[in-house]
Amino acid sequence: MTGRLMLLDTASLYFRAYFGVPESVRAPDGTPVNAVRGLLDFIDRLVKDHRPDQLVACMDADWRPGWRVELIPSYKAHRVAEERAAGPDEEEVPDTLSPQVPVIESVLDAVGIARVGVAGYEADDVIGTFTARAAGPVDIVTGDRDLYQLVDDARGVRVLYPLKGVGTLQITDEAVLREKYGVDGKGYADLALLRGDPSDGLPGVPGIGEKTAAKLLAEFGDLAGILAAVDDRQAKLTPSQRRRLDEARPYLAVAPKVVRVADDVPLPDVGTALPRGPRDPAGVESLGERWGLGGSLQRLLTTLSV
Repeated sequence: MTGRLMLLDTASLYFRAYFGVPESVRAPDGTPVNAVRGLLDFIDRLVKDHRPDQLVACMDADWRPGWRVELIPSYKAHRVAEERAAGPDEEEVPDTLSPQVPVIESVLDAVGIARVGVAGYEADDVIGTFTARAAGPVDIVTGDRDLYQLVDDARGVRVLYPLKGVGTLQITDEAVLREKYGVDGKGYADLALLRGDPSDGLPGVPGIGEKTAAKLLAEFGDLAGILAAVDDRQAKLTPSQRRRLDEARPYLAVAPKVVRVADDVPLPDVGTALPRGPRDPAGVESLGERWGLGGSLQRLLTTLSV
């Protein structure tokens, strides 16, 4: 892959579209298509503003992989709608969003935007692997701060974090991370696992919040350095910090594998070049009429053709 690569955290974006576009946006048969049209508008604006050479819509083939749950059973447990013996558990998703996801997938395929999900992995892992393999700069578009760990100025890896729609994006580089969190991209995963994240069911270390975690990382460098300091009675830790970190060793032994995105996912061989015209013109026309995608679809096609 050469040129600028844009990676979309697709579920993160269509959730934002769903909650940002009124449910009164419907297909001719009355089915809500607010997430579909909102996502198409997002992609149109992103391509217009950033003109990537490569574009990939990264998907959650497994939103709660068993290998992560085995290490930390609470991982995303509060978002499980139904446990399944075989295959991924069912995630809690609004009733009117779930039926829109297959429509989104069909439209992306017909337009010709590469769509990649890999069994047993989250979209974050797909993004991590594409980023590791990229020869040029990478823009990751996500509303999930977990992916800040991939920010790397030397390689030109940025996170475009939507603040309002995608018209207002926080261009997240290492300077932004240092200003907001006191760490760079490599340090963000350690900060996140120390702090914890209730939205992902990660407990963190009790009593170690974001500011304390940042101070510890500034003092000792990384998680390994912090744990070495726990064993070093001369290290500058308060008695409560030393005790809490020591008691959290079982969690800290497994949390890095859960929090850090994979960079070795077996990606399929797909063409990632930004399409200039639809892969399936008849399919695009049919989907546009069936779901009443109107201006949202046409604007994206026009932008891609430029």
